[in-house]
Amino acid sequence: MSNIESSDLAGQRILRIEKLNKLKKLGFDVFPSQSAKQYSNSEIVSKFEEFNTQTVTLAGRIASLRMHGKLVFMDLTDASGKIQVYIKSDELKGDKQHLSFEQLELLDTGDFIEVKGEITKTQRGEISILAKEIKILTKAIRPMPTEMEEKEERYRRRYLDMNLHPEVRARFMRRAIFWEKTREFLTKKGFYEVNIPVLEHTTGGADAKPFQTHYDALGEDFYLRISHELPLKRLIGGGFEKVFDLGPRFRNEGLSEEHLPEHIAMEFYWAYANYKQGMELITDMYRFVMQEVFGTLQFKIKEFDIDLSKEWEILDYATLLNGKFNIDIEKDSVEKLTKVLEEKGVKLEGESNRNRVVDNLWKVIRKTMAGPAFLTGVPKFMSPLAKSSLEDPEVTERFQPIIAGSELGNGYTELNDPLDQLARFTEQQNLRDAGDEEAQMLDIDFVEMLEYGMPPTVGWGHSERVFWFFEGVTAKEGVPFPQLKFTIDEVTRKLYPELKEEFDRQEKAKHVESN
Repeated sequence: MSNIESSDLAGQRILRIEKLNKLKKLGFDVFPSQSAKQYSNSEIVSKFEEFNTQTVTLAGRIASLRMHGKLVFMDLTDASGKIQVYIKSDELKGDKQHLSFEQLELLDTGDFIEVKGEITKTQRGEISILAKEIKILTKAIRPMPTEMEEKEERYRRRYLDMNLHPEVRARFMRRAIFWEKTREFLTKKGFYEVNIPVLEHTTGGADAKPFQTHYDALGEDFYLRISHELPLKRLIGGGFEKVFDLGPRFRNEGLSEEHLPEHIAMEFYWAYANYKQGMELITDMYRFVMQEVFGTLQFKIKEFDIDLSKEWEILDYATLLNGKFNIDIEKDSVEKLTKVLEEKGVKLEGESNRNRVVDNLWKVIRKTMAGPAFLTGVPKFMSPLAKSSLEDPEVTERFQPIIAGSELGNGYTELNDPLDQLARFTEQQNLRDAGDEEAQMLDIDFVEMLEYGMPPTVGWGHSERVFWFFEGVTAKEGVPFPQLKFTIDEVTRKLYPELKEEFDRQEKAKHVESN
């Protein structure tokens, strides 16, 4: 069997297109609309004794193709794993839909095929399917690369990355399970999932710079949501008692190993409950989800050994900061606090205010903490949507889990006093008007909802950063398709010379927009 290919991508592509055309001339449907696949590869392998000698139909991608005289061996892969295809020249049936032994030379690695045959073991003891019929499902006209070392190339062509590195695909399967089990936990606790708008007139619920877009049908500018919070609390005002939403949010901020401007997040709101009940629920949720996703509650994260099964410590915000730095975060001047921060090697860029300085002082301490623990007692000036404590009205009923030096979520007893909320919104709007693009906007409709009345409520939110954290990967590694700068590489330009003008137009348009 001949399987000679040019050493360059363009040459190999030409040869594969020639094979594609030969298959079409022979009357084969090279891209049929369906397959008769019955089982996954892993199911056959794990239950070999049950399937031994049975005739089944499998399907997948050809990972390798080897010929030994009148025998051909293939490795067939699907999402579950690999199985060997064992082909004898006198066993293979060819017809108008199925390839003959001689026509196997028209196949290449990367092609998708369907194999009907008997489950058996070879003389070497490898579980295999002895092929009786082979049907082509998709002809791949580009060869699969043998390796991709550059991270950005792996991000751009994640479909190749997942084929070359099945552990990457397995990671995204765990990511799906992470959110599936989050939904399962909340649903069993009586929460309703209600999807809310992504586009908002006024965006709020977090300190973040929003993306802006234009709504042509309404002739108005809108923001992409930075949080799920305010619409979900409107649902509480509308009579829901347990509600959540899970979906994307957008924060027009810098990229880092822990943050992406676009990411998936979940928020829930629970009426007639407060932050103490919220902490109990979150402890249970973390334990349930992590056990289901990773099969353990013990983790090694950075230099920390984490055990989610032990009792979570309760920490007080002001006590930690005042004791560590010999300061008073409520009374000391912003200048004094800034000086302490700079002495710790942190210099803030842009507008500096008490909120930002104190938050960064806290981050200096947080990096050293293993947890699991809950941070409580966060000052009111840092929590514009949280309810004040009865014991000390200058702090709020807010809680944040601290694990391996990071905050992995945010929750609090929700502020439901409309006059207090209006005052805090006004303070935030003043900060925004003074140049702080991350300060929250005044949302008068939300204030009016509170004036009609919203019951005592605890709220919570976390992003998929929780998954990245326990998975031990960076933000870009933790999502299937991270956003990257637009580019058309030279190989693509050479393969499609007839599209040069269109490629130039696209790159020019992106360059103009970025400037």
